[in-house]
Amino acid sequence: MNASQLRASVVGVGNTRYATMPELDAYDLGLWALKDALEDAGLDFSDIDGLILNRIPDYQRFAELCGINPSYTLTTPGHGRFSGICIQTAAAVLQAGLAKTVALVYGNNGKSAGARYGGESDNYGSGGAGLWFPYGMTSPGAFHALMWQRHMAMYGTRPEQLAEVSMAFRHHASLNPQAVMRKTFDLDAYLDARFICEPLRLLDYCLINDGGVAMIMTLADRARDLRQTPVHVAAFAQRSQFVDSTFPPEDFWREPMAQAGAETFAKAGISHTDVDALMVYDNFSPTVMFSLEGFGYCPVGESGSFVQGGRLQLGGQYPTNTSGGHLSESYMQGWGLNVEAVRQLRGNCGERQVPGAEFVHYMAAAPVISSILYTNQEQ
Repeated sequence: MNASQLRASVVGVGNTRYATMPELDAYDLGLWALKDALEDAGLDFSDIDGLILNRIPDYQRFAELCGINPSYTLTTPGHGRFSGICIQTAAAVLQAGLAKTVALVYGNNGKSAGARYGGESDNYGSGGAGLWFPYGMTSPGAFHALMWQRHMAMYGTRPEQLAEVSMAFRHHASLNPQAVMRKTFDLDAYLDARFICEPLRLLDYCLINDGGVAMIMTLADRARDLRQTPVHVAAFAQRSQFVDSTFPPEDFWREPMAQAGAETFAKAGISHTDVDALMVYDNFSPTVMFSLEGFGYCPVGESGSFVQGGRLQLGGQYPTNTSGGHLSESYMQGWGLNVEAVRQLRGNCGERQVPGAEFVHYMAAAPVISSILYTNQEQ
């Protein structure tokens, strides 16, 4: 095969509705999404020979429910950074010939199961709470509030600039029938929203809800024969920041983001100006600002002025999180954003479609940095 045939491609995507569904567990939600993705691709369970699960407890049980014995199997923790890690792993598995068709499945019944992200009842499973409490921090939100307070002090970033992020994403969600939160709001409503952990307000926080997402990936040479126009992984890169680092990091994860972004663009042979839309992991709205700076879309310290004037909105230079993202569509820990990237490049997004989209960049800022460039262009 030549290089273009060895590109990993997304050939099927699916998701459940996003809501509170106490009658369904993570397995039910994952199966629902996977059936949807298989139908989208025109494939069946028997076509799957690679299985990568995220946040679903037991890979053996899930495979048995699907009736499959995959050649490659992996299950991963429920941290949001693992959506990007899983997609990159699937691409590597396909390129190494360990599987021909990989199903990536995410199931999250966190809302109904009473998941807590912080506080004494934190049952997220990351072990983070044990590190946070001695410092008086109660949650991930508290850490991101601290980071944003520092950014404001260092660069003069203002609350009305941060508001541009959540207002843009809510506008996009208003055009998305699947979004949980669709009622738009203006700057006054944003500023009137109560503080959760100052300076972050309610509208700066992601949602907590139930749902499932699935993606089907294969190599480009096979993808062209399937039901959907394939969306290719043009390039990807990963970095981490674990050793001799604090949380929150003093550089907002800027150095590993810059490295991952530069590698991704070099591999794809494009530049920032070639990107038509962004999908930015938005557990909290400041993460979007850190990502824009770290991945090189704007100079360090200038994300506040950069987002003003509708730059992140449909019709702007970089329409971002066009589904509504974690802040307004659904908290699917990166998976929904990657599916939205695929749908944008297929031209399937209706009122929120970015005209003529050819490249979409998914990026996640965390202790593990993910950078994935998707395209509908053939090499």
